[in-house]
Amino acid sequence: MIYLIRHFTNILMFFLPPTRLFGIRSYLLSQSGVLINDGAMICGRSWIYGRGRLYVGYGTWISPGIVVHTHTDADIWIGDRCDIGPGVEFIPGGHLVGPHSRRAGEGTARPIEIGDGCWVGARSIILGGVRIGSGCVVAAGSVVTRDVPDNMLVAGVPARIKRQLD
Repeated sequence: MIYLIRHFTNILMFFLPPTRLFGIRSYLLSQSGVLINDGAMICGRSWIYGRGRLYVGYGTWISPGIVVHTHTDADIWIGDRCDIGPGVEFIPGGHLVGPHSRRAGEGTARPIEIGDGCWVGARSIILGGVRIGSGCVVAAGSVVTRDVPDNMLVAGVPARIKRQLD
């Protein structure tokens, strides 16, 4: 049932102005099982797939066009005061490598955690099993495949630490 409510919510939100009516959007998302703290602003033209849990922290800004693939076995946590750029994707699921007859083997899902105060640049991809520490910057277009310690700037495909931030 939550899946249908979430799907209907996505459709309704698509028709709202992308950067207005944040209270209505938060209410609709909370009714579909998304946990949203006060002051979080989720823009439109985004899509949340699946029945898994998504948590959005206090004062977090989520830009238009993000895609979140939730999974019942892997929570996605976005901390307080984060800024998530347009077109960012969160993908907790994957596959083990299978036999030659079908390489996408058994499905897997691992949680994603974004620490407080992070900035994730436009069109970045965050894969399952990743924890991005507090105060990090993920450069636009990066693919984060492994954990990032606190206060780091990462960039690239796959994302690598470029420097420590003050």
